[in-house]
Formats: sequence, structure tokens, C-alpha cells
Amino acid sequence: METPVTKENIPIEIVEASEADIPTLLDLENSVANTKTYSAMLEENEWKEELKKGKVFIIRKNNEVVGNFSYEREGDDRVYISGLVINPAFQGQGIGREVLTKFLKEFEGVKRVDLVTHPDNKSALKLYESLGFVVESRRENYYEGENEPRLILVRKNT
Repeated sequence: METPVTKENIPIEIVEASEADIPTLLDLENSVANTKTYSAMLEENEWKEELKKGKVFIIRKNNEVVGNFSYEREGDDRVYISGLVINPAFQGQGIGREVLTKFLKEFEGVKRVDLVTHPDNKSALKLYESLGFVVESRRENYYEGENEPRLILVRKNT
């Protein structure tokens, strides 16, 4: 018997972003901008800098933009995951897990993969910990002057 196609089991597509995708990235960030647990990048110049520093990807499902993922490679031994956003309308479908699992396989030769998240972002914390990340430290004022705490999580590959 064939499995019916539902919005949950449609495969995702991950494509590298360019400056031409900045309006799409801004729209996506605006979809999560009013949450205290995520610091959205809402300026075009922030995305230009992000594209220069690392890799940025657009996540699509059924040809619709559902998220983005970005990282910076810091030498051969370290990768910093600088962003993972899933549009709230698509959260809870396993998209974030699928994306992270794919990239963590690519990072297997890297000794350290780290990221930061707000301590109140319980669903993200649960996801990261299920994929082998552990809380390394907490910084109370991660973004200077904003008095915003963040947890630094790390996954070490042996």
C-alpha cells in the first residue's frame, strides 16, 4: 500500500543562498521577529555580512520557503552554527531536525560544532540535546547592551 503524501512527508530542499535571496531571508526572519527567544536579523547589511562570513541556505518544502540555516567554518576543527529558523507555520514537522542531521553528517570530521540559543527556547534545546549537543556555558548579556541571556551549546566529535 502506498503512503499518501501529506505536508509532513514532502521532502525538503536545501539550496545555498546568495545576495539575491536577502529579501526572502528578511521575510523569513520577520516571521519570528517578535519572539523573545530569537534575535532576528532584520537588516540587509546583516545578511550581506553573514553571506561573506559563512554559508547560508534556504530551506524549501514543496517549493515554498520554510526556513534558513547558516554556519561559519572556523578552521578545520570548528564550525559555528549561526542560524536555524523554521517559519512558525512549518514548525513541529521535523524540518529543523532533518536539516541539522544533514549538516552534522557533513561536519563529522570537525572536532567541535557549537551554537547559541536562548535558555527559554525549550523546543530548540530539546532538539539540540537530542542530537548530542550539551550546554557548555551561559552568558547573561550575549548581545552587548541588550541584557539577553544565551546558552552556548557544543557537540564534540571524536
